[in-house]
Amino acid sequence: MYGDEATIRRILTELGDTWAVVGLSTNPSRAAYGVAQVLQRFGKRIVPVHPKAETVHGEQGYASLADIPFEIDVVDVFVNSELAGAVADEAVVKGARAVWFQLGVVDETAYERIRAAGLDMVMDRCPAIEIPLLD
Repeated sequence: MYGDEATIRRILTELGDTWAVVGLSTNPSRAAYGVAQVLQRFGKRIVPVHPKAETVHGEQGYASLADIPFEIDVVDVFVNSELAGAVADEAVVKGARAVWFQLGVVDETAYERIRAAGLDMVMDRCPAIEIPLLD
């Protein structure tokens, strides 16, 4: 398990409310679209990150994490596992406080690297499933 209950709770309740959602586009059939809506319902500011830099759920999109002109608390990653490690490394450079790899996104070496850099990280879990379970 990559992310114990205490880490999940800390990311969702203590580390900040600005979430970059990497892979979020205007396509409502993609998981990122629905998860971003849930995060917004629970008070998170979502920041779409996608090559098209589309506005999604009323929030301006950016082509990359580096293009975002303000601080990000959590980077939520909806890209293939093969690409996720590079996104996690960009999150460290960006100064994020945590990285969250979505269900099915697994990169064990990235997990170790990000934890060693001092960030909290959860992998192969979904915040839209976890956040309603909080007390």
